[in-house]
Amino acid sequence: MTAAALLLALAASVAGCATTDKMSTGSISQVSSKPLESMSSSELASTANSLGMAYARNPAEKSVALRYASVLQMNGQSDQSLAVMRKLAISQPKDREVLAAYGKALAADGQLEPALDAVRRAQTPEYPDWRLASAEGAILDQLGKAQDARQLYRKALDIKPNEPSILSNLGMSYVLEGDLRAAETYMRQAAAAPGADSRVRQNLALVVGLQGRFDEAEQIARAELSPDQAQANVAYLRGILSQQNAWSQLKGQDKKVASSTN
Repeated sequence: MTAAALLLALAASVAGCATTDKMSTGSISQVSSKPLESMSSSELASTANSLGMAYARNPAEKSVALRYASVLQMNGQSDQSLAVMRKLAISQPKDREVLAAYGKALAADGQLEPALDAVRRAQTPEYPDWRLASAEGAILDQLGKAQDARQLYRKALDIKPNEPSILSNLGMSYVLEGDLRAAETYMRQAAAAPGADSRVRQNLALVVGLQGRFDEAEQIARAELSPDQAQANVAYLRGILSQQNAWSQLKGQDKKVASSTN
């Protein structure tokens, strides 16, 4: 596994780590309204079951299919998530939000080149879409092409200024290169921007924690998670970073990747 993949897996693990067993009840809309990233494992399972039933009734319903694919991905079911997105992309071949999500699903499944092709084919130069530009950047980052990725993030920001998801992706690009100060700058901008979601703020907590400021990282995480979940996330991060000086090794690997691909 590359250093970039390890760090992306770490981000996903910290954001999704949970120790409590809170259960959500009620309608699908009630279950689905809570950010997936702040759900416990049992809540994710319950939500996946509810969304699965809704998806079975109407697989062409975009909002349900997108959320169902996301919860499957968070449950580690990347094959099933990709299958849902592939079917939705076939039924809605001109929907750019769908195509951007499909590209991300391909990338999450490790199919980086097909993901890049899918996103690029969906983009139109005369009417560029910021979601597709940001998705392409995220894929290029996983391919070790940080400079190309950042050009796309900045292009996306020209289209959609101060969009938190783009700023967060830009911050993660610097994380992958080991530049945590620059990463934190963009992550803080992302977290402060209107519309910032749970994943954006948890990525900020991750960047702060990677710099050894664990108390501050836990404080940020507590804004989204229960105290037990926030503590578990920070404990997980401490454990990962204490293993054979893991962060220093990752930074060294990423610098080698950057010098060989840019």
